[in-house]
Amino acid sequence: MSTTIKARFSDGILKPLEPLALREGEEVTLTIAAAPPGASSGWLERTAGGWAGLIDAENLKRGIYESRLLATRPEPRL
Repeated sequence: MSTTIKARFSDGILKPLEPLALREGEEVTLTIAAAPPGASSGWLERTAGGWAGLIDAENLKRGIYESRLLATRPEPRL
């Protein structure tokens, strides 16, 4: 049987992050594949600039400011 799990190395011990279906004293063979540094964090930095060159930012800002000038509420009757 082959199973892949995540574990954390702490104080010289590999600690599984999920329950294991093993009997007490059962021997296993481990293959260690370290995750790349920052694999689970830093997604914002890795995706920065993804929209670069796809839109005209100045035109977008101009459109946003122009849309704020539109009256969307009915004129109150006095």
